[in-house]
Amino acid sequence: MKKLLLTGFVPFQDHPVNPTEPIVKHLDGKRIGGLQIFGRVLPVDFSESADVCLGHLEEIEPDIVLSLGLAAGRTKITPERVAINCKDGGPDNRGVFVRDEPIVPDGPAAYFSTLPIRRMVDRLNEKGYPAQISNTAGTYLCNHIMYSVLHKIKSENRPVLGGFVHLPASHELAVRQPALPSWSQADLERAVVLMIEVLAEQEIAS
Repeated sequence: MKKLLLTGFVPFQDHPVNPTEPIVKHLDGKRIGGLQIFGRVLPVDFSESADVCLGHLEEIEPDIVLSLGLAAGRTKITPERVAINCKDGGPDNRGVFVRDEPIVPDGPAAYFSTLPIRRMVDRLNEKGYPAQISNTAGTYLCNHIMYSVLHKIKSENRPVLGGFVHLPASHELAVRQPALPSWSQADLERAVVLMIEVLAEQEIAS
């Protein structure tokens, strides 16, 4: 059975809830469309997050890496098209700010997602879940993880698909931050499952 590494993050900055965390924990150990799910929650830490994620990649040796992050303020599920070799922003959960630093010194400027993001978006929209491709993953930890994973896959010539998807806020978070647009936690998780089903179909066909 092929394996999928599914990652999310702990809460960060002024967001006391991160909807990716319960999704990853709930789907850990499940089988979806012939894929065994390995759910792992990452710290929000410029110095540790990528190393932790790449450690899971080494340990699990997945066929696919699907990373999730919170994009509070977005209204749709947004698979990311590209990650750039830049980390900038903060604070992380240790209070660290980073400015204009490369993720990988002398690394490529960018990597494109190798997930079937158009098919993922089309499936979500067909099922009534608003989604669109995003052309910017920002420069914070989400972009950092996406770039780091794709760099490792490419530089080591691993036969692994990888990419990142941003999720809107959950109702639980919006109750605490009422200005945020939000989805129910159940709908967010169902949307993730639908995307995993698309990934499973691709793996079966390949």
